[in-house]
Amino acid sequence: MTESQRVSSIKAGLQTIWADAIKNAFEVSSPNMLVLMNLSSSTLERRRKSAQPLDLVASERLDRIASVALMAEGVFEDQEAAARWMSSSNVALGGDAPVMLCETELGARQVRRVLNALEWGGVV
Repeated sequence: MTESQRVSSIKAGLQTIWADAIKNAFEVSSPNMLVLMNLSSSTLERRRKSAQPLDLVASERLDRIASVALMAEGVFEDQEAAARWMSSSNVALGGDAPVMLCETELGARQVRRVLNALEWGGVV
């Protein structure tokens, strides 16, 4: 998917199934998933039941997680290893799980920096 297509998808709103996929892939708890998307549980359930797309903020955050996860998969050359890494506490990231830092662009940038260091053998 091109960046233009991603922007269009984000603006249109991603379907709630994206949230479910990320929650399951990275074993994110329901409360943490709501934090990641900046949504209340009632809003998520209402959108899910009425098949409404997520808002721009939640959609952008889910896209950010997917983008970082794809980078991790490239570094680890294995989807399961990348998912484990994204879900596990990381000393280089202050003990946080990489997926949780993707709540903000700055946090995602820190995760990308660590992934680049892992890929190229640099210092974190």
